[in-house]
Amino acid sequence: MSETVTHRTDREDFQATRDPAVMESADTGQVNLLTYQQLYKLWERQQWATQDIDFTQDRIDWHERIPEDERYQRMYGLSSFFIGEQRVTDELGPIMRAAPQEEVRIFLSTQIADEARHVAFFNRFYEEVGVLESDSLNARLAETSEHLSPNFHILFDEMLHSRVDKLAREPEDTETLVEAITLYHMVIEGMLALTGQHFIISYNEDQGTLPGFVEGFNNVARDEHRHVAFGARFLREMAESDERYREAIQRTLVECGPAADGVLAPPWYEQGMELFGVTLEETREFAMKALERRLKVIGLAPVA
Repeated sequence: MSETVTHRTDREDFQATRDPAVMESADTGQVNLLTYQQLYKLWERQQWATQDIDFTQDRIDWHERIPEDERYQRMYGLSSFFIGEQRVTDELGPIMRAAPQEEVRIFLSTQIADEARHVAFFNRFYEEVGVLESDSLNARLAETSEHLSPNFHILFDEMLHSRVDKLAREPEDTETLVEAITLYHMVIEGMLALTGQHFIISYNEDQGTLPGFVEGFNNVARDEHRHVAFGARFLREMAESDERYREAIQRTLVECGPAADGVLAPPWYEQGMELFGVTLEETREFAMKALERRLKVIGLAPVA
């Protein structure tokens, strides 16, 4: 990652999250992770409003500068984020209620608010830029869901949802809580979302397109780094407290690995094709390096 990291992850506000993936010291497993209270205070300092973003140039870019075939390709990444944010806004409630400490529940409550704001950001982008034909939030969610891959549904609608459902029934099941946070914070947010954000933002910056979207998506990415930093803190504590939680983390990573890798490739992907200016191999390398750094800080060897 040290060769591909951009100025974005060197920014003071990104570094402030202490997400191991943006810290070079994580290569040796040495990162001073923030406490839950510090993460909450950081959330208070890093507020932003979707209504402050100007999408005027984005509308021009989308309809006049970006070719139709490229717009279709971009919809895979946009749809995955839009639907993903909505799914997690709904799913985080039982995870929050199952958290064993009040400080953890307070931070997870801020994450629910963040995910809802991310949905609002995408909805406003779609509406003001004129990306979709639909004219309501529910209709836009339905329209964009057509661009998702089967692997997305496996991760969200099967693997994550089944664990969240179990937590809703049995909030005292800490092992399932560990699995859910591993799946969401380490894989869905840490490996997939932040990797996609990195390359989507970089591509738009290189092309000089969608400045409003880039501004908002940087804010979304900063939120996600803070969430993942929480996940690293929680999972490190759990792995240190009991061997069965360590095994639950490893078991979950192995189970979701094929589906997670599948999400990185759109349904229309062909061998050798570049996605947002990079190859699929480069995308995989970036995602795995981020996971490796976080696992080292949690105290686990990378999963083969």
